[in-house]
Amino acid sequence: MAAPVTPGHLTPNPLAPGDLSWGGLQGPPDTLPEPKQLPELIRLKRDGDRLSEGDIRGFVRAVMDGSAQGVQIGAMLMAIRLRGMDLEETVALTQALAKSGEQLEWPEAWRQQLVDKHSTGGVGDKVSLVLAPALAACGCKQVPMISGRGLGHTGGTLDKLESIPGFTVIQSPEQMQSLLEQVGCCIVGQSKKLVPADGILYEARDVTATVDSLPLITASILSKKVVESLSALLVDVKFGAAALLPSQAEARELAGALVGVGAGLGLQVAAALTAMDNPLGRSVGHTLEVEEALLCMDGAGPPDLRDLVTRLGGTLLWLSRQAEDPAEGAARVAATLDDGSARDRFERMLATQGVDPWLARALCSGTPAQRRQLLPRAREQEELLAPADGTVELIRALPLARVLHELGAGRSRAGEPLRPAVGAELLVGVGQKLRRGTPWLRVHLDAPALSGPQRRALQGALVLSDRAPFTAPSPFAELILPPTDTQQ
Repeated sequence: MAAPVTPGHLTPNPLAPGDLSWGGLQGPPDTLPEPKQLPELIRLKRDGDRLSEGDIRGFVRAVMDGSAQGVQIGAMLMAIRLRGMDLEETVALTQALAKSGEQLEWPEAWRQQLVDKHSTGGVGDKVSLVLAPALAACGCKQVPMISGRGLGHTGGTLDKLESIPGFTVIQSPEQMQSLLEQVGCCIVGQSKKLVPADGILYEARDVTATVDSLPLITASILSKKVVESLSALLVDVKFGAAALLPSQAEARELAGALVGVGAGLGLQVAAALTAMDNPLGRSVGHTLEVEEALLCMDGAGPPDLRDLVTRLGGTLLWLSRQAEDPAEGAARVAATLDDGSARDRFERMLATQGVDPWLARALCSGTPAQRRQLLPRAREQEELLAPADGTVELIRALPLARVLHELGAGRSRAGEPLRPAVGAELLVGVGQKLRRGTPWLRVHLDAPALSGPQRRALQGALVLSDRAPFTAPSPFAELILPPTDTQQ
């Protein structure tokens, strides 16, 4: 692991944890000038001008009260995407989104145990499904994950969980507290009570080509975390050909913004940079990823998934002072996977979030073959064969995700239904020797067959070389820590 990088202090004065007051940047609201009309705000940002805190609050207010038309929301998002936002603008947007709904309040005794992890999205990224129950089993009794749906070609945690019949992602604050008391973790979506403005913008970003905007990503992630009143947050920032950010340098820039804006809001935020050129694990697609997450909680499954779960979990335990160092924390997380305690927590989470207790039990105690019978299944399967001998150098995640998106695993319009059983199983791993004619990919689809272009795109995802077999490197590349004074 590369040496941690610690960014410097922020311009705005840090707020106390959970403090969403408006005085931290430009004084109380009643001293702000008369709100500008929405077309003027869009023009200002389009022309590269800076938006004041009052401007940003006015935009979010218009989103919430319905006076902002869909085209205006899209125009503002695109203006932000093209022109960017500075640190104070991003802090103000984060605050405005957080203030659009309720603030979660927890018992004082929970303060040190409130931790969360968020991912910027990747192909095959089912880490949260495993990590939330594993952390709960480690004694982080409160792991409230407010997660999102799929954006662009990436799959969403909520969509994966909703592929389990009965699972309910919308929970009231009172229900969330009950879930945390009973289970120690929950994974929920944005209800109308929790960060509703971000929910509107989140859907709009998915269909306006503004998913990859750094300030929008930062504000979206942190607004959900501000309302959780966390003691520690770890953001998994993906980089690579199938990530929102193609290079590690760009991921480091976003990570620095998340850590810096978090400090400005009084949150202890760290960021892990992880590679996303290959899919994570061996399964892509909602139900297939649930199955693979359960396999990881059996103490088995792909080594890259287990490695990332244990490293991220170990870092969170260390940040929240529940482990002496990340290595000790990682060992504790690994133990919950091997002894079944993480899987037990996952079963309890399913049952308390709407899944029939019999089904939750059967999923968590069954064999992989039995689990497949309990979850939605695609109508057809099609295997692709290796075109030549060679060692698997790379399995390009992006063309794989795009074909699955076309087959129904992703959305082209906000609110569009998904086909949860559509997905793909990688039958080989990076570094493995492959013979010509050997099956390397199994596609699960509801269509009669893959089209010619889809089949060619998928075959193009397999990159072979003539070098000797090798052990695939860990996707974990770098850790960026919060400013030192926030850790004292």
